[in-house]
Amino acid sequence: MYKFIRLVWIPAALALSACDVQVSDTTPAEFQANNDIGMYKITASASTGALVTPGSLVMFAIGEDNKKVELRQFSDGSFQGLYPTRCHSSFPLQILAVWRLQGLSTRQSLTPLQPRQIKLTEPPLTKEEGFDTAKPSAAKGAKGKGEWEGVVDYRFVTMPMTQIQAAHIEPSSSSAEDVAAARAISVKTPLPMQAPCGDDAKLTLTSTEQRAHGTLDIETDNPGVPRWQTYVEFSPK
Repeated sequence: MYKFIRLVWIPAALALSACDVQVSDTTPAEFQANNDIGMYKITASASTGALVTPGSLVMFAIGEDNKKVELRQFSDGSFQGLYPTRCHSSFPLQILAVWRLQGLSTRQSLTPLQPRQIKLTEPPLTKEEGFDTAKPSAAKGAKGKGEWEGVVDYRFVTMPMTQIQAAHIEPSSSSAEDVAAARAISVKTPLPMQAPCGDDAKLTLTSTEQRAHGTLDIETDNPGVPRWQTYVEFSPK
């Protein structure tokens, strides 16, 4: 009796698999955020059962708030599309497959059952910046000395608004020369400072010496880049 029941179920299981489409989501788990383009490549592949109508399979990327992007099938069999999003550190992703059975109804599946989160990481911020002090500055410091100004730009793209909470200058090393070179530089921009997504946040520095250098250390409320260091140098070009 047991063997008979098992043999009866085998054809039924085969029939079910012949009606199905097996989807594999091959999209990377994370991308470096690109706010200029704001598009991320979604990729998937699929295998179809024998009863699936040839050429009937269509697939979509389903994202935030049920945003739907159709995936195009390429000659290698893969499905690809570009998912648009800006100013977020991640987005949810599911792959919706829709197909027809020969002489029967339309079916669909969602992979995975719960959305996976695709991570978006902040691109590297400004690593170094130099300022030309060949021309004398008209500004005067507290001690009557000339001052030179320089601006460092930072651009954040994974949050609608990033706050630069603090910034200060540190020596680039513990040597007496570097300590003295950093002492001449200060941060002029009032902080905290709001930095809207995709906009250049400008931090102004001043130097009381024509030649000075150090490390600009900033702290933010952005989890993707809570701290960043930029080497800055004032010198005549």
